[in-house]
Amino acid sequence: DKQNDLWTTWQRVQENMIKGGLSGRSASGKNTRTRAITGIDGDIRINKALWVIAEQFRKWKS
Repeated sequence: DKQNDLWTTWQRVQENMIKGGLSGRSASGKNTRTRAITGIDGDIRINKALWVIAEQFRKWKS
């Protein structure tokens, strides 16, 4: 994925969030990793949220 358009970025983020394993920090400041999304409900929720964010980016860009 060498493209830098919104759709390619959206797919990359979606794949990484569903796959899990992203590192970050918890509210208390400890290192943590995300878990993989295994249920369809979580997958749908993530896709809806990402779609809303992508629509906002598209509006800001135009």
